[in-house]
Amino acid sequence: MMNYLKKAGLILPLILGSCTWACSGSGTSGENKPEPEPPVPPAQSWDVGFWLTNADKTALFSKQNASFRFEANSPLITVDDSERYQEMDGFGYTLTGGSALHLYNMTAAERARLLKELFATDGNNIGVSYLRLSIGASDLDENVFSYNDLPANETDPELKKFSIDRDKRYLLPVLKEILAISPDIKLLGSPWSPPVWMKTNGSSKGGSLKPEYYDAYAQYFVKYIEAMKKEGITIDAITVQNEPLHPGNNPSLLMPANEQAAFIKKSLGPAFKKAGLKTKIIIYDHNADKPEYPIEVLNDKEAAAYIDGSAFHLYGGTIENISKVHKAHPDKNLYFTEQWIGAPGNFAENLKWHIKELIVGAPRNWCRNVLEWNLAADEHSKPHTDGGCTECLGALTISNDKVVRNPAYYIIAHASKFVRPGAVRIKSDANSGLPNVAFKNKDGKLVLIVLNNNNNHQTFNIKFKDKIATFKLDAGAVGTFTW
Repeated sequence: MMNYLKKAGLILPLILGSCTWACSGSGTSGENKPEPEPPVPPAQSWDVGFWLTNADKTALFSKQNASFRFEANSPLITVDDSERYQEMDGFGYTLTGGSALHLYNMTAAERARLLKELFATDGNNIGVSYLRLSIGASDLDENVFSYNDLPANETDPELKKFSIDRDKRYLLPVLKEILAISPDIKLLGSPWSPPVWMKTNGSSKGGSLKPEYYDAYAQYFVKYIEAMKKEGITIDAITVQNEPLHPGNNPSLLMPANEQAAFIKKSLGPAFKKAGLKTKIIIYDHNADKPEYPIEVLNDKEAAAYIDGSAFHLYGGTIENISKVHKAHPDKNLYFTEQWIGAPGNFAENLKWHIKELIVGAPRNWCRNVLEWNLAADEHSKPHTDGGCTECLGALTISNDKVVRNPAYYIIAHASKFVRPGAVRIKSDANSGLPNVAFKNKDGKLVLIVLNNNNNHQTFNIKFKDKIATFKLDAGAVGTFTW
């Protein structure tokens, strides 16, 4: 045990009998009594905040009174802010058209109260700092639409009939209320499908983008960004296509890597440059089982010149695969943009898996954000398109003014409230039984998120510089620690 504690950078006395702190003065007497070793600095001087969610829901993102006794035989997590990694953009959800509909249909007072809870940072509010939007419809809208829908056999390559009016009914009013609370929130736009007249099959489902409409589709993105700007909404980034290898959704589009690279270098990148847009272009936006897709696109130097980074989901592959893209192209950013929870959900299992893989795993594999899918649905997982997801459980279930907070609400809250945009990931000891990730905010405050991945309760020590304290998490519980 003494060797263990020396490795931890601490010199502590043995724990004897019933003593649970720095014991001395027992077991030895006379002239040969050893000099007492220096005690641990008083733990009470370390002001650590502790927020807890238990798998059995006995605590739901609730602030705890921190316990500071030291147990020398417990695992140690050392946090080191001298070793820094990527900067973080934020944590949040997808604000689908369906999510916006349910929020819009609440009474004004209850909607205002809920939006403050979600997007403000004071008190018990959770400070969501990043949202993903659909460019046109996603499969969690009431029906399929684009911003340039035309009668059959008509085309509009100059986009004279482009309009975002469909978003003005629910999405834009709700988004403007959110921006009034959190004006610096980052917004990512993702298309599920181009207008059907641009596609090889003339359908919202599947098909590919016709090369003769590459330029028109690039202008479609430009017009979207500019139209949103006129509404006072800044789109920080776009992904080129949601799940480009999944043409079975409605809406959807098949876009292999070589086609995505060609579209970017021939049309999208030059169009953004000509329009003077600073909106980031992010590629892939699909599962971690195909890291070769973004690597192939980024290997095209002409395309890569316009690309900020790559985005991932985790319906296939392992979270560690994302680091393969970082290794191949360390100059490009990485993002985690979607993961669903299937209704009705299993709180304990969902909490444990999503904290381990997403909140801990994605940042440890260089992702700058983590987004859950989706923000809200009703008790029937509606709305959705014909052929869209029928079991996507929102972070919130909204029925008129009744709101139920589901697993994704707490999963994101454990990070979003404390890890603010501009924070950097810092070093913390990896531990399979206690998956964890640490951050340092711009104001100097540190955050450590820890999951107990064991089947029983676990006591562990957190060490930062010359300070150390002991905490306990029940099986499957997650704690956020701040100082």
